[in-house]
Amino acid sequence: MTENNTPHTDESNQDAPVGTATGAAASPVVDDPRAVRRAKLDAARAGGREPYASGYQPDARSADLNERYADLADGEHTDDVVAVAGRIVAIRDQGKMMFIVLRDDTGDLQLFVRKNVLGDDAYADAKLLDVGDWIWASGIVLRSRRGELSVEPARMVQLSKSLRPLPEKFHGMTDTDARYRQRYVDLIVTPGVRRTFETRFATISAIRHFMEDAGYVEVETPMLHPIPGGAAARPFTTYHNALDMPLYLRIAPELYLKRLLVGGFEKVFEIGRSFRNEGIDTRHNPEFTTIEVYQAYGSMQTMMELTENLIAGVAQTVLGTTAVSYQGCDVQLRAPYRRATMDDLVSAAVGRTVSVHTPVAELKELCAEHGIKLDPKLSDDAGKLLTELFDELVEDTLVQPTFVYHYPASVSPLSRRNEQDPDYTDRFELFICGREFANAFSELADPLDQRARFEEQAAARDAGDDEAMYVDEDFLRAQEYGMPPAGGMGLGIDRLVMLLTDSPSIRDVLLFPQLRPESKQ
Repeated sequence: MTENNTPHTDESNQDAPVGTATGAAASPVVDDPRAVRRAKLDAARAGGREPYASGYQPDARSADLNERYADLADGEHTDDVVAVAGRIVAIRDQGKMMFIVLRDDTGDLQLFVRKNVLGDDAYADAKLLDVGDWIWASGIVLRSRRGELSVEPARMVQLSKSLRPLPEKFHGMTDTDARYRQRYVDLIVTPGVRRTFETRFATISAIRHFMEDAGYVEVETPMLHPIPGGAAARPFTTYHNALDMPLYLRIAPELYLKRLLVGGFEKVFEIGRSFRNEGIDTRHNPEFTTIEVYQAYGSMQTMMELTENLIAGVAQTVLGTTAVSYQGCDVQLRAPYRRATMDDLVSAAVGRTVSVHTPVAELKELCAEHGIKLDPKLSDDAGKLLTELFDELVEDTLVQPTFVYHYPASVSPLSRRNEQDPDYTDRFELFICGREFANAFSELADPLDQRARFEEQAAARDAGDDEAMYVDEDFLRAQEYGMPPAGGMGLGIDRLVMLLTDSPSIRDVLLFPQLRPESKQ
């Protein structure tokens, strides 16, 4: 290993005993790295040193030191004393001196550990350190003859002992499931993972600032609902003992946010988790993060402009550009985005003009021609058949950002009907790289129409559609007090982060995605 910041995690070397402290116990065989590390822990305690110390604060960070001493010449020493702390990611032992690479949350820094500076006993204690241990060190700042900025410790304290070796550096974590399950190790050893999550956190921050600058108020609404609503999805069910009633993890915050419009808030948004008891794949996780936005006096058009400006603004803030590459496709996120009706896109795909007014038999024939297997619940609904044709034939072809609008009313139970043709709604979905990113519409404010559509959903539920909505009497009561005309939009933050980080799976952008139980060995 050279004197640099490349992590060295060859546990066949690191776990062999490299020294003992006063009173150290006999070392175990070296082919059991966890036993070796446990022996070092016992040896430290036998020598009167606690390996899990506390109360030691760093006063300098790696990135700050590298910036502050950027002009320090090779081989030059300073009189500046700093205290640093972090995880050991590499050790090179040269007898009476050691080179330790210390990692904090800003980067890596070398410790130039010399026996004649640290002292015999403390240096013997340093010999018990392993890759993965956490330490605190205080000493002068220097730059080595090879150009590495370093701290030369006059004092070192072990803060935590790592009893498990990190994966070997050349292979890392090759098991994808293990990476997701043990994200704490993945963050340490897999290049780029930390940057992905830093981008996620920056994205959420940028969204929040964009909305606040646009005059929206951030609110919080319940995650436990007495009636699941706001989307067509299967909920998670729980039970509240004190109230003696079932509750549901929210599938969307929509109906509560609309209640706030009734109450007089004109521009609101919420960033938070929703939960759907459905399948898991590269695009779906049972819990996911969205932003939902509602604006009194807004419309579908208002939400289109907000959505494209939000995404473009966030990309520019987080990445410094609106041009991104996702899984080999170059995408331009600069506004404005393409706009197209569902009818026009499906008609182009099937080679003839179709709409919700096309006879059901003809739409079913088109589905059969294109090998689309139909759910029996779709058999007599032209709007659902048209949407099925769109899903199967069009969605994957929409690479550049495209607003698809004028969805059939039968698949849009919360959307305002289009004034020119009430069989459609003023609703859009945004697609990028063949994936849905946002869903929005002019909101339905008519409580009578809303009740009728809830009842249609309830009938569908009775007929076996377990994703259909319930009748929410309290929401209907709220609407009867008068809800202003409004536009609403929901955007999937997980999918946006996938796009901005070129991540193929939603699990890559969730710190702790849901997984099957770990198999027992």
